Amino acid sequence: MIVQELGWEELAECNKAMGDQSRLRMLALLKTEDLCVCELVEILGMTQPAVSQHMRRLKSAKLVKERRQGQWVIYSLDGERLPYFRSVVDSLPDLSYEIEALKASGKKVVCD
Repeated sequence: MIVQELGWEELAECNKAMGDQSRLRMLALLKTEDLCVCELVEILGMTQPAVSQHMRRLKSAKLVKERRQGQWVIYSLDGERLPYFRSVVDSLPDLSYEIEALKASGKKVVCD
């Protein structure tokens, strides 16, 4: 049972984190590929602090994870401990065209 594994508070935190349109869009983008904060800023048209704040909330809820590559912070999906997380992510719209547009504009970062 989910509640016994996570606890009510943690389960509520996960659901609150997914209860925001911007964060859902971020999850939809991350379902296509891992992205750097600067790429999310460009795609979403948000400031870097705003994107970072949303990502902190998702990370705190253990729905995304980060890894550092030099100066870059790369985000990817996590959330596998939630049995329903994969079905939620799968139900999100395919936003791969936004990442393709970023690549076409030459603004896709190669984080090495």
